[in-house]
Amino acid sequence: MIASKVCGPKWPKWIRNGPKLTRPHIHAAIDASLQRLQTDYIDLYQVHWPARATNFFGHLGYEHQPEETGTPIEETLQALAQIVEAGKVRYLGVSNETPWGVMAFLRLAEQKGYPRIVSIQNPYNLLNRAFEIGLAEMACRERVGLLAYSPLGFGVLSGKYLNGRRPEGARLTLYADYFPRYVTELAVERTGKYVALAQQHGLTPAQMALAYVNAQPFVTANIVGATRLEQLRENIDSIGVTLDPVVLEQIEEIHREHANPCP
Repeated sequence: MIASKVCGPKWPKWIRNGPKLTRPHIHAAIDASLQRLQTDYIDLYQVHWPARATNFFGHLGYEHQPEETGTPIEETLQALAQIVEAGKVRYLGVSNETPWGVMAFLRLAEQKGYPRIVSIQNPYNLLNRAFEIGLAEMACRERVGLLAYSPLGFGVLSGKYLNGRRPEGARLTLYADYFPRYVTELAVERTGKYVALAQQHGLTPAQMALAYVNAQPFVTANIVGATRLEQLRENIDSIGVTLDPVVLEQIEEIHREHANPCP
């Protein structure tokens, strides 16, 4: 399967003079993607960011901005429908979306006859289970499956950064300033508890974290990442790991102590 994204306003402003998820932007983006991928169509095409002001990383609360001038979702979905009709895309999805945004896409599809979104790509891991608050039920009932990204919290849940370690070439060694939410004092403390739990039950921390994501009924795909072959093998092997009910309950105990320390 080939998947790609059209980027919203959080992406660098120099891309197509500042992306707005308008019809010209989406048509230009899909044609450029097809050219780069050297293919006639893309299986799954997702909107990377909402084209409106809403809560993103580090902000679970919503602060309304009535003066905002973001591209209406209907304009975006209409443009996406056109590229589906043209045979350039088979299925549509969203990413980094909120419950309201998902329902707006679904409502317009039902009312206007546009293609229905089938996926949502949001962060989900043991340190950030914010997806469960409003989107998990929607994903299950509306069959908009989660493509979970950052399932290891940028590798933090593998335990490799504990005790002040910064492995050479690792993401947070190179780019710690870009991803501060996973290296706070609270994030390190919570990670230590999950790592200890995994080791207590004879699991690697990474496999326990990935197996937890795999087990959720609203998850369609677990987007793993690796820089070394042994990491990739460990990630792939997690698909065969079924967590014992005792482990699951102990995970919930840790979660209840301080829910979502890294939203």
